Amino acid sequence: LWQGRELPFADKLLLRCGSDFCFGIEFGSDLLSLQPPSAQLALNGADLVFNLAAEPEMVGKASFRRSLVKTQSARIAGVYVYAGAGVGESSSDLLFSGHALIAENGRLLAENQRFQREDSLLFADLKPAWSLATRRAWTSFKALARESLPLCQLESPPESPDWRYFNMLKLPFVPEAEEDLRERCQEIFNIQAAALAKRLEHISCRRLILGLSGGLDSTLALLVCLRCCDLLGLPRNSILALCMPGFGTGEQSRQLAQNLAALAGVEFRQIDIRPAVSRHFADIQHDPEKQDLVYENSQARERTQILMDLANAENGLVIGTGNLSEIALGWNTFNADHMSMYNVNCAVPKTLVRFLVENQAKEESGEMGELLRQINAAPVSPELLPGKQHTESILGSFKLHDFYLYHFLKYGEKPEDLKKMALHAFAGEFDEKEVERTVKLFFQRFFSQQFKRNAMPDGPKVGTISLSSRADWQMPADASAEAWL
Repeated sequence: LWQGRELPFADKLLLRCGSDFCFGIEFGSDLLSLQPPSAQLALNGADLVFNLAAEPEMVGKASFRRSLVKTQSARIAGVYVYAGAGVGESSSDLLFSGHALIAENGRLLAENQRFQREDSLLFADLKPAWSLATRRAWTSFKALARESLPLCQLESPPESPDWRYFNMLKLPFVPEAEEDLRERCQEIFNIQAAALAKRLEHISCRRLILGLSGGLDSTLALLVCLRCCDLLGLPRNSILALCMPGFGTGEQSRQLAQNLAALAGVEFRQIDIRPAVSRHFADIQHDPEKQDLVYENSQARERTQILMDLANAENGLVIGTGNLSEIALGWNTFNADHMSMYNVNCAVPKTLVRFLVENQAKEESGEMGELLRQINAAPVSPELLPGKQHTESILGSFKLHDFYLYHFLKYGEKPEDLKKMALHAFAGEFDEKEVERTVKLFFQRFFSQQFKRNAMPDGPKVGTISLSSRADWQMPADASAEAWL
């Protein structure tokens, strides 16, 4: 009975609450079967599957069960709730621990403490729209055969989440557990290096040309190049690192770049771009006292020209350094730092770049490790204007932009929902005014800068999100953000 109504009882029954939430139920060992009912339930629209289980506890079974629940939630691209029998069961020959778990899309949201002497209640706020967005992106959900399952309409829709039990990650690209983070960093690093090695083998190239600024992105690119050389058995001096100081380059950054190249054992050259850029200003009759976009972009394009011409002279490959966050926001100069011959960082968001460099710092000993930590601690800056120029004081925190990027691309979240989510996740760190400003800026720049992504160089996808216009993100350059804002 449900609210005075008799409901059918079946192993594959869909129950719909309101108009936009549907769930199903399976039992115990169904989770272990080759074709669990939860698969068909999900194919027919179940956002959530409950497993009502009476599985006895044994040594090692809890971790196995936890792994199964997480995996099944990922396979159905939805929520899986496991509720095991507990203290009320007989212990004549078996023990039931009352294990309860809630997992969503492969991530464990909540888990109780086993072996309690009282009943327990487990909470987690869910977003069924995330499951729907994931399923829409999976061709397997469209292709697999569906059975016709009985559907029962219930009267009470679930309440809207109030976020009290919602574990909203501030850094969705970064794993929470230290061991998971270390493993993720190594995996990404190996993908970047192996992809670059494949490209070098394909074009029979043994020379890598890299602009080294002393900042995070170029440091990560250099570390990837070093690993690539190790994979291919190339000497470290196969890498040519160029430091090209301009009008806004700080002495500390220049020194960091030089020290990094020396410790890495790569060839290092310094080319001052100021004389060439000054001549260019004279040629186009631009007042160098006018520090506008021409002033900034001329420096970026001069650096790219030097890199490209040296690549021709050295029969080398120009390695791009721009990260996913900058590509999303168009925070680069068209046909300058926007362009390279192969960009190893193109699918790595800014918030993850720091952890990748930090992870490599832990792997290194002595001076190299200390230098990488020093680079990691420096603020982000394009260094195109004299004096201190901090990117995040203009754009806002990359924490926020990566948060928006992840949830917009992965789940199609709207600006209003992103604001609520960000205020919950970053409570006490960013106020409503800053969240409002950065959400609007994110959408405006994301849409207006698509023309740069339509002409971006090749580079490896390392995670679930990529902005390559040849694969994951195909959008016309004149699409407007107004429909979203």
